[in-house]
Amino acid sequence: MKNKGFNILVFLFISFGFSSCQFFETEKISSDEFLEEEIKAINWKDIDQYPVFKVCERETEKQSQKTCFETTLASRIYQSVQIDIRVSADLNQTVLIEFQINEKGVLIVSEIVMDSILRKQIPFLENNILRGLDSIQPIAPAYKRGIPVKTSFKLPIVVKSN
Repeated sequence: MKNKGFNILVFLFISFGFSSCQFFETEKISSDEFLEEEIKAINWKDIDQYPVFKVCERETEKQSQKTCFETTLASRIYQSVQIDIRVSADLNQTVLIEFQINEKGVLIVSEIVMDSILRKQIPFLENNILRGLDSIQPIAPAYKRGIPVKTSFKLPIVVKSN
């Protein structure tokens, strides 16, 4: 009788051992499925690290990198266009500068959009803006997940006179 109970116990133990393996199996997914899920999870409109100018290289937090990047650009452009100009009419125009910083960290101006009145009143404005941007090149591009990426920016500049 004791043998019968022992045999049943051994039988239950062995059958439990074989059937419990399914509880320890992990679901396998293909590398293509994994890649597809990762691509869906990435926010392609955001970067992990902004392009870096020499004066901003000590910034490590994303928000402080962004602030330094924007401030450096704005101050350099402001310095390049800050001149004493005589215009024949009051101006309140916006100049839109569209530019990219490629994967190698090179700043490339795509387009400068400005009103024809502004072009006529200040014909050298566009050249001054380009000169200001040429004088400040990033030392590193933007990064997304550790990979250098091309980024595009639009920078509005308001030109006012009275």
